Amino acid sequence: MRTIGITGGVGAGKSQILSYIKQHTNSRIILADEAAHTVKEPGQPCYERLVSLLGREVLQKDGFIDKKKMADRIFSDEELLKAVNALIHPAVKSYIISEIQKERTAGKIDVFFLEAALLIEERYDLILEELWYIYADKGVRRQRLKQARGYSEEKVEQIFASQLSEEEFRRHCKVVIDNSQSLSDTYMQIDKILKEAGLYR
Repeated sequence: MRTIGITGGVGAGKSQILSYIKQHTNSRIILADEAAHTVKEPGQPCYERLVSLLGREVLQKDGFIDKKKMADRIFSDEELLKAVNALIHPAVKSYIISEIQKERTAGKIDVFFLEAALLIEERYDLILEELWYIYADKGVRRQRLKQARGYSEEKVEQIFASQLSEEEFRRHCKVVIDNSQSLSDTYMQIDKILKEAGLYR
């Protein structure tokens, strides 16, 4: 079983590409954002520590952490945000490692994909065999973010400034998929990459 990380800037079109990859491979795909929600659930290792950090007032009646209340707490307090991230990031990594081990033991898939915006920053290259970079021209990404998500120019620039440079992404990633043009062009690139890797079906 191969393990591959998928990363790229916001607006690069990672979701569409992952959907296509899923259709054409015998794979499991985990999104780091979804894993971050999983590790916050009752019974998960970092749940109690998060609750003691944030206070029980962030809980819903069912015991789950209320996402909006949590967001309101941490984004108005930089130190609290750092403390929460220091709990969640290692918990997500442990969860990913255990899921990879489960899939290896089960032996039913050819490839395990992990999608994460912070794949490089969180050193997932130490866990995964290779990283793939979904690239899209900044102008294209800017347009997508404004149209699809209704982001202002200011918000787009803030996001761009907070992410790694294109050079940094390319330096760490073995495969680059250019998603600046039409989807059919992108799919042709993916078909070629998957066939060369012996993963296409």
